[in-house]
Parts: sequence; structure tokens; C-alpha cells
Amino acid sequence: MLKVAMAGKWHVHAEGYARDFNAQPDSCVTAVWDDDVRRGSAWAAQIGAAFFESYDEMLEKGDFDAVCVTSATSMHKELMLKAAARKKHIFTEKVMCLTAADCDEVIRAINGNGVVFTISFPHRCFAQNLYIKQAIESGMLGKITLFRTRNCHAGALQGWLPDYWFDPDTTGGGAMMDLGAHPMYLANWMLGKPVSVVSSFKRVTGREVDDDAVSVLTFENGASAIVETSLVAPFTPQICEVYGTKGVILREDKRLRVRTNDAEGWIEPELPEDMPSPLRQFTDSVLYGAPVRFGTKEARTLTLMMEKAYEAEREGRRVEIP
Repeated sequence: MLKVAMAGKWHVHAEGYARDFNAQPDSCVTAVWDDDVRRGSAWAAQIGAAFFESYDEMLEKGDFDAVCVTSATSMHKELMLKAAARKKHIFTEKVMCLTAADCDEVIRAINGNGVVFTISFPHRCFAQNLYIKQAIESGMLGKITLFRTRNCHAGALQGWLPDYWFDPDTTGGGAMMDLGAHPMYLANWMLGKPVSVVSSFKRVTGREVDDDAVSVLTFENGASAIVETSLVAPFTPQICEVYGTKGVILREDKRLRVRTNDAEGWIEPELPEDMPSPLRQFTDSVLYGAPVRFGTKEARTLTLMMEKAYEAEREGRRVEIP
């Protein structure tokens, strides 16, 4: 049985992760810490877990094997360093840390203490995206020239995102930093190593962070990616488009169409099965030694891409990605 401590209820996905851990037959939430004592204690009582006002005390006295990091992004580094030092496995929301340098420090602690680390990249588990990845690797689309992906909702308009979601000191950024992580890590997975980025971010609702954002990346293989996200876009489907010299794939939500030089007209291909969720993968890695698919390397690359995307926006220029 994997016993999990929830490190913060700050993130909007925290409740879902706790629910999912408790729903699995081989995992459960046994401890909760939150920097907001009232919020955290009420949540712990709701899910039947022990509440700790002090994170350090939870690490010392709590009965658990792993930490699920769903705190403010600015706290990730400290919480992960302390968890790794106590040899607690780590499951985290994106992004890993606010800077690649912080990621490097955490990675050293993770590796030095033999800790299993998984970051939540759910869009890499979807059947439609698995098919796209296979199609790119098979060569059926020829040389890939452009990958475009868009992931949006209207949380900034509809009021279901908390006010602190727009605090730059705790979030490190806005729409691109959080929701934009999905198209950003998909672009990296599909196309390989990014080498430069240029960004255009807007503040439609007048908040301190971006709520509508686009980054354009260039990759080592010559392909480009248009990464789009928004917190002010109701009714927007998840979109993924891949353009190559021999064909094209268009995805809108769960519908996926393909057209290539080798077939007449558009086809809707048979898709593979979804992969297990990142949370399920994490459980399998800790308990049964399953390989880690979304580990420190993937997490650091996402943070680096975000760091450079925001630098590009601030400076109004194309920024190299080392």
C-alpha cells in the first residue's frame, strides 16, 4: 500500500489527486499539510487524513511513503528538497520549479536519495496524442514542418479560479505557466529538443499575469511549434495539428483525422488505448518498479522552456534555449 501525504491544497487539481489516490486499491492519503491552516485542516477532516500545521513535522512524524506536491509553484523547490532528504517519493503538479537552476538542485537531491519522481503530464497519456507521436516517428507524414497545439478554458472569466492564481510571486506566471504546460510538454515530446522561443502574452482581464498566451518555438530538427493557451476562451476545443511534407493530422478534442500522399481523402484511424494516468504510473513505479516515463529530465525541460518563454515575452525578442 502506497501511503501519500498531500503537500498543499493550493492547486485546483489537489482534490482530484487525493480522490484518485484514495480510489486506487493500493494507495491512500494518510496526511495533509497546507500553508493555510483552516483550508488544510478542513480538507484533512473531509478525506479522513491526519493534518499537520508544520510541513517539517509532517515529514518527521507522518505515516507516509510519498508526497504529492500541489502547493503554490513558488514553494515546490523547498518542499521537494525536504521530501527527498527524508527519502519520500515525489509526485508533482507542473511546473517542477520556477527555474531550471532550481530543478537541478532538486534533481541532485532526488538522485542522491534514491527517490522516485513523477510529474503529471496527462496529455501524453491520451490515445489521440499517442497516435500522433507514433505517426511522426513512423515517417508517414514526412519531414515535420509545423506542430500547433491549443489548450484553453475560461476560468479567468467564469470565476472558478481562485484569486491567488493570478499572483506572480507565487505562480511564476499565468496561463502559459500552468495551463500552457500541456501544449508545451507535448511540443517537446513530439519534436525533440527546442532551440529558441518567441512569445506574445496578453492580460485580457487586467490581472498581473498573462491570461491569454502564444509561444512559437523552433526545434533542433528544423520544425516549429505554435503553443497556445488561454484562461479567457470559452467553448474552445483541444486542438492539435501536425503538418509534414507527406501529410497532415488534425485533432479536435477526441476526433482525429489524417490525410497523406499514400491514401485518398481523409481517414479517421483506429487509435491505441490510453496509457495509465501519471498518478497510476507513479504508484506502479514506487510499488512495483515500473519505469518512470515522466521524470526529472522531462520536468526540467518543461521548466526551461517556460523560463525562456517568459524571458522572450518580457524582452520582446527571440530567446535561445540552451
